[in-house]
Amino acid sequence: MQYLLPNISSQLNDVLGSIPYFMPEIYLTILFILILVIDLLFGKTSAGLCRTVACAGILVVIFKDLQQFELILNGGHFLFSNMLVLHRNSIIFKLIVDVLSFILLLYFAWDNRLKAHIKGLSDLYTIVIGSILGLHLMIMGVNLLAVYLAIEMVSIASYLLVAYRSVNAFSTEAGLKYVLFGAASSAVMLYGISLLYGFTGSLNLFENAAIAQLVRVNPLSVSFALALVLTGIGFKLSFVPVHFWVPDVYEGAATPVTAYLSTLPKIAGFALLFNFIAPFGLNTGWHAFDFRVVLSAIAIITMIAGNFAAVWQNNVKRMLAYSGIGHTGFALMSLVTFTQQGMSALTYYLLMYGLANIAALALANYFENAEGITDMRKYKGLGFKYPLASVCFVLVLISLTGIPVSAGFTGKVFVFSAVYSVYQQTHDVWLMALMATGALTTVVSLFYYIKIPLNLFLRRSELLLSENKRSVKLVILSVLIAIGLIVFGIFPDALLKFM
Repeated sequence: MQYLLPNISSQLNDVLGSIPYFMPEIYLTILFILILVIDLLFGKTSAGLCRTVACAGILVVIFKDLQQFELILNGGHFLFSNMLVLHRNSIIFKLIVDVLSFILLLYFAWDNRLKAHIKGLSDLYTIVIGSILGLHLMIMGVNLLAVYLAIEMVSIASYLLVAYRSVNAFSTEAGLKYVLFGAASSAVMLYGISLLYGFTGSLNLFENAAIAQLVRVNPLSVSFALALVLTGIGFKLSFVPVHFWVPDVYEGAATPVTAYLSTLPKIAGFALLFNFIAPFGLNTGWHAFDFRVVLSAIAIITMIAGNFAAVWQNNVKRMLAYSGIGHTGFALMSLVTFTQQGMSALTYYLLMYGLANIAALALANYFENAEGITDMRKYKGLGFKYPLASVCFVLVLISLTGIPVSAGFTGKVFVFSAVYSVYQQTHDVWLMALMATGALTTVVSLFYYIKIPLNLFLRRSELLLSENKRSVKLVILSVLIAIGLIVFGIFPDALLKFM
């Protein structure tokens, strides 16, 4: 105890000094407690109030995120004894997560099956706000203990969301699969962290002594430990070979939950992966584990596996699940450049992908609500029955494919440009392989994305009147996103100057 007393004052000063850099997370904590109390006081009838408070709270958090740019004018800042870090890229990732979270909070109540659930939606909003706090910690985490706790916080919330429709057997099965895969990946990651701690005596890889200590360890042992940690992070990113859970979980979960899983944890996972590999890239003496080679190989395999598997799918959510795996591989291209141009391309690409994927799932949800169908082969002729929704669906799919003049095309151009710039300097064969695979799989994606407009407009069937209530709000949301994808595709500088 006497040994700790001299350090108490400095530790308190560090905590108090870190609080101004941690305001969005403090507001999220208050928001989480507030929604939890409202749910406890008013029960399942409080869903509307919880949703209103959650949306208003997220807008406040976005405002606090924007204010943080003024705090890092002189560079990044480590918080709470180097547990977390705040820099420009982390603020941008948090903004992307919070903007998409606001859209998803609006969207959750527009799914007929989820809204009709006997439990109501009050608990769901509490879980989502708690998960957003975990996503912020994932984005800022640099200490391996903070990283693990943040991932577990998000994972537990995700398990609850997937199995939220517990009356649905398929949803319950998806939740169970997700828990089993998640528990396995968590255990693997924790084992890798324990090995790194044993090798270095520290959980903070940004300490110079930690990397210097790893250099002295047998390269095979260090590579094994790093591979285990990458496996845990890869579970959130859903890259090969830890992607097997994705199709069944995405299909079994409620569609708004699928939109959540396919965007927010993935975006936070990229920020976490960047923070994890940064100290190794900054150390010129590090040669034991080549992250560029490993991540390039993973990206190539992931793009091929995701896109070719999507060709054979007829269920819309399963198709979008496999295409999401392919998009993960494509986004990894910009990360392996290890340049600021690559990070700018990554953030722009992830934002546009997130918006397009949410809109695609919202429109799939619209047809499911209106016609009770999830198989794209049953979309025959519906383009003439629901023209506005169908045209929006085509525009969103154009962006996901990467066809001019959409934001998806612009994002892919930025990624290719970032990779090619580094290739010109290094002539690394892996970067050339990445660009070739990215171009090939973009062409392959046309074969499965085109199935939806093909059935909507070019194939006819007898159209019957549907007694189901149409979700007009889903169409309005999709129209706004589709317009945004075209506008940001033509004028990307409006966003890129902030990234």
